[in-house]
Amino acid sequence: MAGTAALAAEPPGLETQRGEIEALVQHHELRAGDSWYMLEKRWYDQWKEYIDTGDQNSSSFPGQIDNTELFEDLESYHLKDRLVENEDFVLIPAEAWHKLLAWYGMMCDQPALERKVIDLPSTVKVEVYPVEIFLCLHSDMENILTEQFSRADTIHTIQKTMRKLFEVSESAETRLWMKSSDTSCERLRNVHMSVLDSCLSSGMTVIMEMRNSDGTWPSSRPQIMRNSMDDQDSYRGQPGVCGLTNLGNTCFMNSALQCLSNTPPLTEYFLCNSYLDELNFTNPLGMRGEIAEAYADVIKQMWSGRHYSVVPRIFKTKVGHFASQFLGYQQHDSQELLSFLLDGLHEDLNRVKNKEYIELRDADGRPDQEVAEEAWRNHRRRNDSVIVDIFHGLFKSTLVCPECSKVSVTFDPFCYLSVPLPVSKERVMEVFFVSLDPAAKPVQHRLIVPKAGKVADLCAALSQVTSIPANQMVVADVFNHRFYKIYQADESLSCILDRDDIFVYELSRGAVEEDSDELVLALYLRERSHYREYGSSNSNYGTSLFGHPLLVSIPRNQCFHDTLYQVFLQRLARYVRAPDPSEEVEDQEEADDDEDDEEEEELYKTNGVNDDNEEDDSDRPGPSKREVDQQEGSESEASQSNNSEEQVGSPVVNSASSKDCGNEDGASIESANDEAASQQQTRQPSENQEEEEDEEEGTQVSPQCSERDPKRKCYPEKRSKQLFSIQAVNSNGTTERGLGDGSNTFSFSSQPYVAIDWDPDMKKKYYNENEAEKYVKHPSMEIPHQQTRVDLQQCIELFTTVETLEEENPWYCPNCKKHQLATKKLDLWSLPEVLIIHLKRFSYTKYSREKLDTIVDFPLRNLDFSGFLLKKASSVREPPSRYDLIAVSNHYGGLRDGHYTSYAQNKDNGQWYYFDDSKVTYAREEHIVTNAAYLLFYQRQDKIRQPTLPTPSDSCSSPTHVASGAASPYDGEDGTTTCVNMETD
Repeated sequence: MAGTAALAAEPPGLETQRGEIEALVQHHELRAGDSWYMLEKRWYDQWKEYIDTGDQNSSSFPGQIDNTELFEDLESYHLKDRLVENEDFVLIPAEAWHKLLAWYGMMCDQPALERKVIDLPSTVKVEVYPVEIFLCLHSDMENILTEQFSRADTIHTIQKTMRKLFEVSESAETRLWMKSSDTSCERLRNVHMSVLDSCLSSGMTVIMEMRNSDGTWPSSRPQIMRNSMDDQDSYRGQPGVCGLTNLGNTCFMNSALQCLSNTPPLTEYFLCNSYLDELNFTNPLGMRGEIAEAYADVIKQMWSGRHYSVVPRIFKTKVGHFASQFLGYQQHDSQELLSFLLDGLHEDLNRVKNKEYIELRDADGRPDQEVAEEAWRNHRRRNDSVIVDIFHGLFKSTLVCPECSKVSVTFDPFCYLSVPLPVSKERVMEVFFVSLDPAAKPVQHRLIVPKAGKVADLCAALSQVTSIPANQMVVADVFNHRFYKIYQADESLSCILDRDDIFVYELSRGAVEEDSDELVLALYLRERSHYREYGSSNSNYGTSLFGHPLLVSIPRNQCFHDTLYQVFLQRLARYVRAPDPSEEVEDQEEADDDEDDEEEEELYKTNGVNDDNEEDDSDRPGPSKREVDQQEGSESEASQSNNSEEQVGSPVVNSASSKDCGNEDGASIESANDEAASQQQTRQPSENQEEEEDEEEGTQVSPQCSERDPKRKCYPEKRSKQLFSIQAVNSNGTTERGLGDGSNTFSFSSQPYVAIDWDPDMKKKYYNENEAEKYVKHPSMEIPHQQTRVDLQQCIELFTTVETLEEENPWYCPNCKKHQLATKKLDLWSLPEVLIIHLKRFSYTKYSREKLDTIVDFPLRNLDFSGFLLKKASSVREPPSRYDLIAVSNHYGGLRDGHYTSYAQNKDNGQWYYFDDSKVTYAREEHIVTNAAYLLFYQRQDKIRQPTLPTPSDSCSSPTHVASGAASPYDGEDGTTTCVNMETD
């Protein structure tokens, strides 16, 4: 604690103070290990105001340094949570702090808030909140003390602190363990490592144990290191049949780990502790043995037979520490994780301690056998580990210069084969076609379109089926009862996802002509609530969208309420029943209202415009395959509203219509000439009773009444009540303020969107919801969609096909002395004991990005590579080329989301299991080959050991177990795909 600091000397002049402090603050760089100090922003601002006055007797004198507002309380002096730099505090270098402390002193007993500068993987920063760690002795784990340490502190600093706190003799030999909140534990072997590098974080516990007098440790592995729940202590199960807890989008890691765990030679290597003698702590390309030790801990727990599920938290932390791309809890690729892990294990277990430099030679016409043997020898001179023993093979790479025909042959090692999948140039799309005929139901079509095509190609394909000209079609993505996006004809079809609900609307011929007089309106259906929003500052009724939107054409000089009403009523005639004359009622609700409601009524009766700025999110979605998106609720609605201009395109209208849809500011539509508007406004109620709406639904107030006495309540003429009112809205379906002008004409925003608002009782009586949701399936929908299937052998053949290098990756020809787009061919020379085949389902080109859902037919047994190997068996000692499947990593979902699982065969009992994070179930062999297969693990038949245990008799009946916290089928947002339908909840 700093206490009250006596002033060492009279402080210098205010201008001198300013110059010294500003020079230190502005020009002091952050250097790892330096100390900076936190200073309350209010005091610092007061000091700056004081020196700005230039008067040492000023009333703005700040007094002693006071950081009271930064502390949670003045007893523990614990820092408040979530303090913000430059709002709650400022950071100043140590030299500036000591000057201020000498000049002004500090409040009694307050500690100086010294903070260290730490060097993080991506930045250097001042550590405002140190790591808070619990400390205890192994012999007395009930006595826990709390201390704070900088991430730049070493484990040795913690050790010294613990010796002092627990009065442990300096001569006593100790070792430390760190324990996370899930009870897993890890040895802190290197005391010179920093807190950051040791992966210590707040809330973790450091346990110190002291060597016994007989030279033993209290525990070779402390009891607290069990990485499981207490109720699992008595569990005894099949070793290896163990789930892995999903820590948050870590299914990709769990899937890869399960496949490696069920790779017999690698697992037995770790279970037999062979790795302990081969840990390489000095390899600069390795990870100080920590990845190997972390992996060994996971494998030993999974194969102990004592756990339903293991929490691989420390392994995840280690992986993120050494491979920053896996930091955090985002979704990643299981193949990328597998590639990193195999390379990390290899370098941590590399038996070569000092790698020699080897100059590689080209073949120069030498026999392949000689060049291949030389390449393999050179590889083993620098790389010798259990990973090389099990997973590494050799392929031949042949490059041919297109200019001088120079042939370059090299032999290169590989750890897995990444084989391409045949890519189809066509795509199947499902759409709903909405005809101009009001009586026609929407028709669902299945179309075959070019995968790299445009929206115009989709319209052309649909035109062949419907005989409707393609230029009279508008393609739209409908989501949550609104137009999520209206596509232009030249947009790429890759913008449309398979899960999107695509509607194609037929337009009239006049609407698409160049000099058309027709305007295309986007029509939404909304339902008003029974009650007004009394919690808001206005008196509006809330609304919610329902049904399916429409595109309606109307002459641009007829944008009157009465005309629009009749057009909309006719367009909805299939499922909206017009009232019979006997059902028409005279509405005088306004005349019966109290005088106290007059102001509230007038706010609502403005040309039928309901100025509600918020929309009640309906929980009745339209025909959507985006179930996860619909669960986002009002927050996603608000997000869509804020970005509606970017997300929703304009309806396709001709240029003449666009001109008449708004002025230069896009503020209104000139819907009629002055003469027509004048005639429309002077019509008598007796002549148009069935066309005009009452005051509640947007009825015009008598101008004579308004002129005589504006404050007097005016009662409307008796007229028939209409089914709905009409509102001008934005693209999100929300009414915007200022859209109505009190006349019978409509003013729109820059987008011609309209909503018709239904009273709930009127909707129930006249709107047939069942009929509105009906649709017809075109015969194309009855034809089963045959999913593409290919044989694994076809993929391997593609891998060995000659290809031309891309411009971004040319080859430097030693003859031509320049880079050339050479032809390249890969051939398999020798294969490893365990062959990993990566199916390249994720296709990335200049023009598209997609995931290929092709079913690859891969054999579970007897995968024969003899036809693909260049190296022919010269003797009976050559290993065979037949393989059996032992594990599969699956990926479900799309490019940016999805979920990983795995199938694997237990090495001890030969039974196949399905691993889905914490959940483990029996698996049938006939279920293993799916379009989700992503990584295939094959073991050579001569290395397969027969199971030592009998296969479980009930392997096809019930699941083995389901641990708590089992993951949902999809980690990402849009992992699932459901059928398109026209029903609403």
